[in-house]
Amino acid sequence: MPIYRLGDALAFPPPEEAEPSGLLAVGGDLEPDRLLLAYSMGIFPWPLVERPLLWFSPEPRMVLRPRELEVSRSLRKTLRRGVYEVRLDTAFARVVARCAEIPRRGEAGTWITRDMAAAYARLHELGYAHSAEAWQDGELVGGLYGVSLGASFFGESMFADRPDASKVAFVRLVQQLAAWRFDLIDCQVHTEHLARFGAREWSRRRFLAALRKSLEASTRRGPWKLEPALDANDEDGGA
Repeated sequence: MPIYRLGDALAFPPPEEAEPSGLLAVGGDLEPDRLLLAYSMGIFPWPLVERPLLWFSPEPRMVLRPRELEVSRSLRKTLRRGVYEVRLDTAFARVVARCAEIPRRGEAGTWITRDMAAAYARLHELGYAHSAEAWQDGELVGGLYGVSLGASFFGESMFADRPDASKVAFVRLVQQLAAWRFDLIDCQVHTEHLARFGAREWSRRRFLAALRKSLEASTRRGPWKLEPALDANDEDGGA
């Protein structure tokens, strides 16, 4: 498969033409219109420092249906105890910064470059990018961020400075997305961590078909806020 080089035109090649690795195109920019077009086509950026901007559409795709969320017994106990307070969209830039700083197994650096952080900050200002944050004693101790279009949420990265902090933020976010009738959470590629929450690998064809249907729904622009019922320490944690 050829690797497409993007120019100034706001366009991407069909995601079905990606390489086996998922790599589809090189170049372009991180302007909001291009990012939103990419996500709407099942494509996401994965930049490397001092390298051309790369765009991916992997096969298979890791996907979680919000209503199929699975929560372990130990995590349900943590949720019931109310160890962390979860908020949405109150510290977006700080969540992105911490995600960029956290060391990742098998990675020498971070793909969350300064340009990436600035690009998602713009999407956040426009109401398309969101953070879920875990707080303890007034301190941000975990969280995640991603992009929302239609009834889909595209997860990007998470961090935890305290045990289970990002997991609690993730569960509360997924519960809220289910209440808002979201039908897709794009987890991009397989990890055991996400599989334990119920995420499954889909073919690209299945994912793109579900995405097109999901995008028929109106986009819920930010800032987001947890609904009161989901801020309580429910008995089963959404399992």
